[in-house]
Amino acid sequence: MSQVQEGSFLTLHYRLSGPDGQVVINTFEGQPATLSIGGGQLSPAIEQRLLGLAEGVHTTIELAAGEAFGERQPDMLQWVARKLLNELGDPHEQYAVGDVVQFPTPDGLGSYAGAVREVREDGAVLFDFNHPLAGQPVTFEVQLIGVL
Repeated sequence: MSQVQEGSFLTLHYRLSGPDGQVVINTFEGQPATLSIGGGQLSPAIEQRLLGLAEGVHTTIELAAGEAFGERQPDMLQWVARKLLNELGDPHEQYAVGDVVQFPTPDGLGSYAGAVREVREDGAVLFDFNHPLAGQPVTFEVQLIGVL
């Protein structure tokens, strides 16, 4: 049987849950995922925990607070002026606490997301660019269907 190693291609089902048990991602109810170790689809900490597991294994991995997605970084909370939001998107867009907004990377080739934490009367919006599970313990359940 094949074992997971650096560069392996995996076919797997997985479920990622936060500290309250709320499921963030679950592939068990649909198509399995395919990914490569080192490809950036999973956090490095989760990938490290998969190394050495054999094809066919079904296990649950507990990751301590901050281990999976790093610690929360206060400098990742940033105010964005309404003028800049208008330039980047729809000037008529209304933002509400909890909304997740995509922003283009400076090179225009990618994007990143920020969650709205506060909206001021002048239209400025406080975004949290931390991963939603940063600083929290997570549970990663995995069933390795195939390892190449």
